[in-house]
Amino acid sequence: MAGAALVRLLRAQGYAMLVGVGNEEPDLLDAIADDRFVPSARPELVFVFAGKKAGIPGNNRYPADLMIDSLTIATHVIPAAWRHGSTKLLYLASSCTYPKLAAQPLQTRSLWTGALEPTSAAYAVAKLAGMKLCDALRRQHGVRFLSAIAADVYGPGDDFSLEDSHVVGALIRRMDAARRDEAPFVEVWGTGLPRREFIYVDDLADACIFCMRRYEGPDPINLGTGAQTSIAELADVVRDIVGYGGELRFNASRSDGMPFKGLDSGRLLEMGWRPKWTLEAGLQQTYRDFLARTPF
Repeated sequence: MAGAALVRLLRAQGYAMLVGVGNEEPDLLDAIADDRFVPSARPELVFVFAGKKAGIPGNNRYPADLMIDSLTIATHVIPAAWRHGSTKLLYLASSCTYPKLAAQPLQTRSLWTGALEPTSAAYAVAKLAGMKLCDALRRQHGVRFLSAIAADVYGPGDDFSLEDSHVVGALIRRMDAARRDEAPFVEVWGTGLPRREFIYVDDLADACIFCMRRYEGPDPINLGTGAQTSIAELADVVRDIVGYGGELRFNASRSDGMPFKGLDSGRLLEMGWRPKWTLEAGLQQTYRDFLARTPF
């Protein structure tokens, strides 16, 4: 999802020499393939967005798969970019890398200071390793490799499966099915009280391009909008967009995950970046994409 948005925006902004996308993408899990691809393509700027992702159910079911996938991609792609002279690299990580009980809003100085949310700990450790690898190469070899931490991303291309989706995709799928079936209620996992920061996928891609152009700091940079929404509020907005008129029932026996997860994106905002999409507009586009891609 994020990679597709990045490619769209790069092309729209006039970047014509894009390598490693579409049919040209190497097998990022194959170190030999990566080491052959990078010197032949010679990318000047590298964005590392790839890797399997999942929501709470998927994180609980196959944490090892998610961790191995992210670790393998990071240890193949990032060193290959360094060995073959890429000028700059941006490694995209997730806000789950922050400790579960870190002070809010989340600041990069809180990284590594406490226990992670258990449901996403394996995936988060892999992302932390990728971030630390960028930092180690920067300190040892002076390369311009940086890490960015994204708020909860959603948008066209999202995973809408009931097994692996994050909260936006899951709510859209369930609300739409309930509307079609005229179901009296939709179950929403958790209490609805946790607050999250959501960023539309095109805004995330735009922020990454902005940082590739302008950010040179040694510390990871948060990529967020500065606005937080509770799960209950999100569910209400999705219900209105989908046109579902039934009841929302919150199942408190299901995990809430982190109680609050908002990013301190002050550094990004001070540099002049601003989001272009409101939550409601982004959810409307996401629902249109769901309808267009889902067979009924």
